[in-house]
Amino acid sequence: MSLILFAFVVRVRDGLPLSASTDFLHNKELQERKQQLKVISKSLSSLPERGTVKGHELNIHFLSSEGVSYMTVCACGLPAATAFCFLEDLRWEFTACFDDSAVALASRPYPFLEFGRMTNKNSAIQKLQQHYNQKGGPSLEVTLAEVQEDLRTSPPQVLTIEHMTLTNGAANGHVEQTAASGQSQRLEPVSAPGILSLVLNIMCAALNLIRGFHLIEYTFQDDYDGLWNVVAFLLAFLCCVCQCHLYLFHTCQKKLKSFTLLTLIILCNAFLFGLRNIWQLGFHMSVACLSTLLTLHRKPLDRNMDCGV
Repeated sequence: MSLILFAFVVRVRDGLPLSASTDFLHNKELQERKQQLKVISKSLSSLPERGTVKGHELNIHFLSSEGVSYMTVCACGLPAATAFCFLEDLRWEFTACFDDSAVALASRPYPFLEFGRMTNKNSAIQKLQQHYNQKGGPSLEVTLAEVQEDLRTSPPQVLTIEHMTLTNGAANGHVEQTAASGQSQRLEPVSAPGILSLVLNIMCAALNLIRGFHLIEYTFQDDYDGLWNVVAFLLAFLCCVCQCHLYLFHTCQKKLKSFTLLTLIILCNAFLFGLRNIWQLGFHMSVACLSTLLTLHRKPLDRNMDCGV
């Protein structure tokens, strides 16, 4: 029975697959482990240089060095020292064939596929894998002894696939959102009434801003008698902009913020009674009420609806 079943070489910074060995086994757990390798490869930048993910019959071991990670799926009966010795040998073989610039410039998956393809008689991965499976380990005992001593002084971190999934999910924005990260949570699609309220809110904001700046000129000429009217117009402008932001983006304490903005808009317009007629005041307050209602009714997407994003 083969002890080393699969080898995988990836770039650490983005998990780009560089090369892999060929296998024709239809082992269910092996296929699962190969899928888990892809999950782990996305999190390598935040993981230690050496790690192990233990399974029922198969383990995953990985070794990262100089921006490249060397990974393998092995039988549980293979000693960890032998597995990491294999990865060290694989690292030496790979660095002898490809320099750092070739790895850094790679833009497509498996650019060094010939390094591990079985059809290539000089395939380095395949030859190394066969040697370990036939000999049961490296031919140089001194190398194995060095790796054993290194593992004793600095053992690899034992990880779980659940930890890998969580880490990878956090990196891609798919973990459950908390109050602190609420800004990035996705909301339901914008509705037609929502678009209407945004347009009306922008119109109200523009009217408030224009009237506010128009009054500034007369305020300076009349010894600041109309200063509070300017403040009311500009404050109403800011509240309209904030209402648009609240509708478009998820935030914590949305209800409190929505009612606070609505109250401020009503108070500002009440203060401006006389500069605006009853119809203008009614229009601005109605738009604010509509925006508040739609903001409170726009809910976050369920996780099962957002899983494919």
